[in-house]
Amino acid sequence: MIVDCAHYRDGRRQQQGPMPLEEAAARRVQGGFVWLGLFEPTPEELERVRGAFGLHELAVEDAQAFHLRPKAEKYEDGTELIILRTARYDDEREEIDTGEISVFLAEHFVITVRQGIASELTGARSRLERRPELLRTGSASTLWAILDQVVDSYAPVVAELDRDIEQIEATVFSGTVAPTERIYFLRREATDFYRAVHPLLAVLARRLATGHAPAELLPYFRDVHDHLLLVNEEVAAQRDLLATVLEADIAVISVEQNRINLRQTATMERLTIVATVFLPLSFVVGFFGQNFGWLVDHISSLGAFVTLSVIGLVLPCTVLYVWLHHRRGQAAPPVPGLNHHRPPG
Repeated sequence: MIVDCAHYRDGRRQQQGPMPLEEAAARRVQGGFVWLGLFEPTPEELERVRGAFGLHELAVEDAQAFHLRPKAEKYEDGTELIILRTARYDDEREEIDTGEISVFLAEHFVITVRQGIASELTGARSRLERRPELLRTGSASTLWAILDQVVDSYAPVVAELDRDIEQIEATVFSGTVAPTERIYFLRREATDFYRAVHPLLAVLARRLATGHAPAELLPYFRDVHDHLLLVNEEVAAQRDLLATVLEADIAVISVEQNRINLRQTATMERLTIVATVFLPLSFVVGFFGQNFGWLVDHISSLGAFVTLSVIGLVLPCTVLYVWLHHRRGQAAPPVPGLNHHRPPG
């Protein structure tokens, strides 16, 4: 879909409202340049644009594919293809929406192909139209306006990521286990964002080094490059910080797991003590619950009952005490070479 198409000459827009594709292709030979803006065009629309402006078929194929990294290529006819990644933070979903802008840049025309909802360029066009001194420098001024808007849109994303990371940090370092899935998701988003930002440094650096931009625009491109450097450093720091937060969260999970294990061990110890107390009682109950003739015949008085009951309780307890004391002595043998005698005085 054609969003806007305009002919610029002598730093001014030559008509109000968009123009048909065929008229735009014809006007590029009248001096100045034509800026054609497309949003998610169909293959048929791109084919019409390719035929009208003589674009290389490989460049058109690149504009239809979605790329993970920005890049710049120059074709034999002098047309450049610059691919940029855009980003926008969605507050409701707390996620980063990404898009892509493919810029076909030639001396007499600029064609922008936008993909994704985070690739709006109306503000860049309006801002450039208010700067006739920059428009007079030619089609390269549109690339500066696009780059400037794209890089400026990175700053709010960095700020929102910082806020999310601070929330996760506060949770982890307070000793509470944070959702590990959320940390992984943030790290993945920061990595994807880094892939959009970092390669763009090389694209800008090459343009500044080779002098492809007019001299009047070089300070503006340098300003965009400086802003991009700051964003790149912040995003790289966020990736490292998220890795540290993930390690800390794993440590908190380990500590919490140890606490659970200790509580379970203490519970088992208490249950073991209770079971140990009731073991002799179970023996006595089981002993006197037998219906053997000898047992029934020999318990004919209260004294015999008490005697057998006491023996049935004391004897197992004594055996159990001796066995536990023996096991404790085996578990902690004396260390050779140490003096276990109490010092005098």
